[in-house]
Amino acid sequence: MGQPVAAEQGGRNGEPEGHEPHAAGGGLKRNLVLGIGSVGVVYGDIGTSPLYALKESLHHASHDGLTRAEVIGVVSLLIWAVVVVVTLKYVVFIMRADNKGEGGTLSLMALAQKAAGRRSLPIFLFGVMGAALFYGDSIITPAISVLSAAEGLKLVTPVFQNQWNVIMLAIGILLALFWVQKRGTASVAKFFGPIMVVWFLVLAILGIMHIEDDLGILAAFNPYHAALFVADHGVIGLIVLGSVFLAVTGAEALYADMGHFGRFPIRAAWLLFVFPALTLNYLGQGAFVLKNLNDPKMISDPFFLLAPEWALLPLVILTGVATVIASQAVITGAFSLTQQAVQLGLLPRIEIKHTSETQLGQIYIAPVNRLLAIGVVLLVLTFKTSSSLASAYGIAVTGAMLADTALFFIVASKVWKWPTWQVVGLGVPFLMVDLVFFGANALKIPEGAYLPLLFGALLIVLMWTWVRGTRIVYDKTRRDSVPLVDLIKMLEKSKPVRVAGTAVFLTSDPEAAPGALLHNLKHNKVLHKRNIVLTIKTADSPRVPDLERLEIQELSEDVKLIIVRVGYMETPRVPHFLA
Repeated sequence: MGQPVAAEQGGRNGEPEGHEPHAAGGGLKRNLVLGIGSVGVVYGDIGTSPLYALKESLHHASHDGLTRAEVIGVVSLLIWAVVVVVTLKYVVFIMRADNKGEGGTLSLMALAQKAAGRRSLPIFLFGVMGAALFYGDSIITPAISVLSAAEGLKLVTPVFQNQWNVIMLAIGILLALFWVQKRGTASVAKFFGPIMVVWFLVLAILGIMHIEDDLGILAAFNPYHAALFVADHGVIGLIVLGSVFLAVTGAEALYADMGHFGRFPIRAAWLLFVFPALTLNYLGQGAFVLKNLNDPKMISDPFFLLAPEWALLPLVILTGVATVIASQAVITGAFSLTQQAVQLGLLPRIEIKHTSETQLGQIYIAPVNRLLAIGVVLLVLTFKTSSSLASAYGIAVTGAMLADTALFFIVASKVWKWPTWQVVGLGVPFLMVDLVFFGANALKIPEGAYLPLLFGALLIVLMWTWVRGTRIVYDKTRRDSVPLVDLIKMLEKSKPVRVAGTAVFLTSDPEAAPGALLHNLKHNKVLHKRNIVLTIKTADSPRVPDLERLEIQELSEDVKLIIVRVGYMETPRVPHFLA
C-alpha cells in the first residue's frame, strides 16, 4: 500500500444487536426489557440523588434552626424541580429533538448545524460547552455518589467514624471501578437494570413507611410553598436552590442515552416508575424530618435513618452497589461522548476499544479512563466529605443544560419551523429556570464549584485549538497541493513505470492528490497498477445506511476515488470498507 492504513479500532457498525432504538412501540415485552435496561443505565445518577439532595438543602436552610414551613418548602422545591426540569423540559420536550434516534448535546449540535447549512460559531460554542461540562459531571458524580454511600457505614460500625477510613474505602471502590473498565462491562450491565429496579422499589417503600410520620408533608405538592420559601429567604433561598438542583443532576442522561433504549421505554420508565419512587422518598424523608424537627442528630442524615435498624446494613450495601452503577453510567457516557467528539472533528483521533461483540455502546478509551480516575481520586482527597463535594456539584450540569436549551431553541426554529411566538413562549420559561439554577450554583464557585468550570474551560480550549489547528493545516495543504484530476492527466502523458499490486492512499481531501502518492512518484519513480484514493467523511447523522455508505468514482482506468460516509456514532473501519 502507498500509505499505512490506520489500525482498525474494532466494533461493529450499525445498531446494537436486538436494539431498535428509534421505534416507539414494538411490543410490550420488548419495551419492558428496554425500560428495565434504561432504569439501570439512564437513571443511575438521578436515582442516587436522595442520598444527599434533601440533606444538603436542609443543611443550608437551617442557619437559625429549621421550621415546619422551611422543611415543606424545601421538599416542594425538590419535587417541582424534578417536575419542571426532568419531566417537562427533558422527557416531554427536548427528547423530541432526536437526530435519527440519537440524543445528547453533540447530536443536538449536529442537528442544528445541519439545519443551519454551515458551521455556525454560536452553535459550535454551545455544543462544545455542553460536551466539555459533561466531562466535569463525569468526574464529580462517581466521587460524591460513592463517598455518600461509604459515609452511611458510620451508622453501622464505629470503625467508620474516622473519616479517613471512609475516604480510603471510597477510593478503593472507585479505583476498582475504573480498573474493570478495560475488561468491559457487557457481562455486568445486564444486572444493572434489575438491581436499580430493586433500588427504586426500596426508595419508594422507605418513603411510604414514613409519610405517615407527618401527613402535613403532602402540602409540598403545592408549588406555592416552594415559591414562598425562595421569596422569604433571599440569598439563603438561592443557596438552597443550588442544593435542590442536586435532585435533577443526571437528567441530561435521559436525552444522551435515547439512542440506546429509545424514546418510549425511557419516558415510560420515568413516568410510571422512577419519578413516583423519587417523589415518595423525598416525601418520606420530609415527613421524618418534621417528626424529629427538634432532634438535630436524627435529621443529620435522613435517608439512612428511614431504614429500620435491622435493615441498615443491607441498605448501605445496596446503596454502595447503586452508586457504583450510577458512576458506571457517567463513565460510559464520557466514553461515548469522546467517540462522538472524535468523529465530529472536535478531538484528535484516539484508540477506541470495543469490549462487546453485541453492544455498540460498550467501548473503552484508556486515556479518558485514566484522566477520569485521577480526577475522581483527587476530588475525594481534596474535599474529603460528600457535603463539601456537594458545593462543587451542579454548576457543570446547569451549564450543560443551558447549552441543551439554547440548541433546542435553534432546532425548534430552524428544523421544526416553529413560529417565533411558540419558540419564545416555550423556550424562555425553561431558559429562566436554567438561569436561576445556574445563578444559584454560581454562588458555590468559591467553595469548589470552580473546579468543574476550570476543567470544562480547559477542554473547551483544547477542542477549539484542535478544530482551529486542523482548519489551518487543511487550508495550507489545499494551497500547496496538486489537484487529483490534474495529476491523473499528467500521468497519462508521462507514463511512469508500473508495478503489480494495488495501492491505497488515505486522504482527508478527495480533490487533492494524496501526499503519499506524490512522494511515491517522486522518490520511487513508479506507479502501482491499481490505485485507490480513499477518504472518510463524517455525516451529521449518527449512522449512515449501507446503501449510502460508499461512493465510488472511476477517475481513470487505474485510479478510483472511494468516499466512505460514516455517522458520528460509528467507528470507521478501513479494512472492512475496502473489502
